[in-house]
Amino acid sequence: MTNSRSRSGAGVRGANGQARPAFECDACGHQPPKWVGRCPECGEWGSVVECTVSPATVAGKAVAARSPAEPARPIATISAAPAQRRPTGVGELDRVLGGGLVPGAVALLAGEPGVGKSTLLLDVAQQWAAGSGSPALVVSGEESASQVRLRAERIGALHERLYLAAETDLGAVLGHLDTVQPGLLILDSVQTVTSPAAEGVAGGVTQVRAVTAALVAVAKERGIATVLVGHVTKDGNVAGPRVLEHLVDVVLHFEGDKHSSLRMVRGMKNRFGAADEVGCFEMHEGGITSLPDPSGLFLTRYAEPVPGTCVTVAMEGRRALVTEVQALIGATVAGSPRRTVSGLDGARLAMVLAVLQRRTERLTLHDREVFAATVGGIRVVEPAADLAVALAVASGGLNLAMAPELVAIGEVGLTGEVRRVGAVPRRLAEAARLGFRFALVPPGCGPAATGPAPAGMRVLEVADVRAALHWAARASAESASE
Repeated sequence: MTNSRSRSGAGVRGANGQARPAFECDACGHQPPKWVGRCPECGEWGSVVECTVSPATVAGKAVAARSPAEPARPIATISAAPAQRRPTGVGELDRVLGGGLVPGAVALLAGEPGVGKSTLLLDVAQQWAAGSGSPALVVSGEESASQVRLRAERIGALHERLYLAAETDLGAVLGHLDTVQPGLLILDSVQTVTSPAAEGVAGGVTQVRAVTAALVAVAKERGIATVLVGHVTKDGNVAGPRVLEHLVDVVLHFEGDKHSSLRMVRGMKNRFGAADEVGCFEMHEGGITSLPDPSGLFLTRYAEPVPGTCVTVAMEGRRALVTEVQALIGATVAGSPRRTVSGLDGARLAMVLAVLQRRTERLTLHDREVFAATVGGIRVVEPAADLAVALAVASGGLNLAMAPELVAIGEVGLTGEVRRVGAVPRRLAEAARLGFRFALVPPGCGPAATGPAPAGMRVLEVADVRAALHWAARASAESASE
């Protein structure tokens, strides 16, 4: 059974001049040729609905030229001052945004429920109200004003220029903008607001598209920096039509494990700056705070060297993060042993184990259980961590502790060779800053190719896994003798 409704711009004109039904998915906007119970694009059940329009709506009409509201001007005569960034007061968020929010820009912040989006943006609103001189308006469509007030009191986000409203009607939201005249608008969330000019339920494709387009137009006209909170699907993508990401200027993903205090804001799109920046935050009872130097969260300090660990330097956007990889070699089992990972790519671990089994003489792993994980809840899936994973597994299998001042960077190939990776100088500089003195890197990434090594660090190029194990053992012996 289908739900029938009239929708502007949809429908196809039949041969007899009558409108025939068209179908559209309320979840993703896909238009299948006929009604189906499950959308073939996004996989949602019961989201495809019927929509029809009159033939007059479908017929194309010529657009007459008219006088523009403002004539075109030479680009050199246009001032860029109104579009200068204004810092939000939250350092890590400003890092991802490229220095702050641009007046009139619209940013979309998406993340899983409970990850801390509302808490972060409430802190941003308070910092804006306290430092920018213009009011900040928070509109909540998911919580009452009293509930938001309790959170604001808990995290210390109270200010006389911070205004709060609980609304789900677009007209009421625009009315608050007329009254408050804010410099910053935060809407939590865009899926809860409905427009009387569009049909469909709240959160549907038509409503989300109409609400977002209206808010973007108002933000551009009045120069209001706007942040929209968006939901995500079970796959972690932004919920709603794909056009939503095209309408806004900035798309940010808020990531984090509920069992870890670490949170990351990752830039996916930014019309005013780099789109590969990452901001790190720590969630605690008093709210959420920036972590300008998060590398310490991903390391464990041992009184004595422990087998089964190795340190690498992962790149999160443009930021280098020193990260510890741990491996535990379990008992010998019959049949298929377990390969368990946490924070790593399981497929790459299986490949590294096969390479170690084939290319080294003393390691026997085909019948042993292997457990590998990162420290601090960070997820590292880039190939540059392969060499550290291999050394951690070899360290655990041979009961040989790696030198605590050693970092390993490089991708491991199926023949056992160590391949080049990007941003090696930046990775080495971060490791040297934290006191690491030995580094194993791929051929062509040493000082002869990339410039002088960081002060106090010895950089060694290793061609394959065997050479890496050899030099790691020598570094461990040198460290133990000191």
